[in-house]
Amino acid sequence: MKVYAELNDQELLLSLKSGDETAFNAIFKRHWKTLYDEAYKRLRNQMQSEEIVQDVFADLWIKREMQKIENLLPYLRTAVKYQVFMLYKKFQQLPKFEEPLDFFATASLQADSEFSAKELRGCIDSWLEMQPEKRREIFRLRFIEEFSTKEISEQLHISQKTVQNTLAIALLSLRECLGITLAVSLIFSVYLEATIN
Repeated sequence: MKVYAELNDQELLLSLKSGDETAFNAIFKRHWKTLYDEAYKRLRNQMQSEEIVQDVFADLWIKREMQKIENLLPYLRTAVKYQVFMLYKKFQQLPKFEEPLDFFATASLQADSEFSAKELRGCIDSWLEMQPEKRREIFRLRFIEEFSTKEISEQLHISQKTVQNTLAIALLSLRECLGITLAVSLIFSVYLEATIN
């Protein structure tokens, strides 16, 4: 008899693909709180955060036979961040300087492709290396360390407005750099779906 709490994520995923509801419940129990916290720290709204997490898990169950997931928790976190972004977009409430970096990786989520995700991360890393030192540091603190613009200004001893302006310039530059890569990734995802289906 399986002791589901002792199985790792990959083992649970294998069981999930075959329609094992107990494996699904074990995944839910293991990762629900982490994903809720991921949503809540961005939305500061309990009901919206709970709904997003429920939607992510519902999608995981419905598409269990089609999904190609290499690492479960990073995949679920990206799905939550994507849902948060779509909620911001729906209500046009996305803070001007708080746009999640994860939005740039939505093509990889849609493609369910480890290859395209690695390509996007590689492009972002390459772009970051080419940036001026101060811009690179501010970008890293905001989007990798997840500091607020106020916290960055205090740590670097510069004004919050300077931080915001630097981030705005960085995001514009990154959008231009990733424009072609995202287009290629989306084309790749369409090709992949056509091949599978």
